Amino acid sequence: MQNEHGQGKGHASGGSIVPDKAQEKLPQSVEESVPNAVHDTGSSGSKSHAVGDSKVPEAVQKAVPEKLERALPNAIHDTGDK
Repeated sequence: MQNEHGQGKGHASGGSIVPDKAQEKLPQSVEESVPNAVHDTGSSGSKSHAVGDSKVPEAVQKAVPEKLERALPNAIHDTGDK
């Protein structure tokens, strides 16, 4: 059974060198942060943190660190931060 953190099952959709028991114990966010060459979840690990409107191109949103996204004013890139 999977909990709210994605623990309880592995999320690899391809190959993985991570032991099954470790996959079951790790939160899904940790599994997705590991390079696909090691543990293939099919996720690029890159995502936008915008929760509202953004004038920043999506490709840029996914490429820059979260800290940089959150540093932008919400009028430009709405991350919901105050």
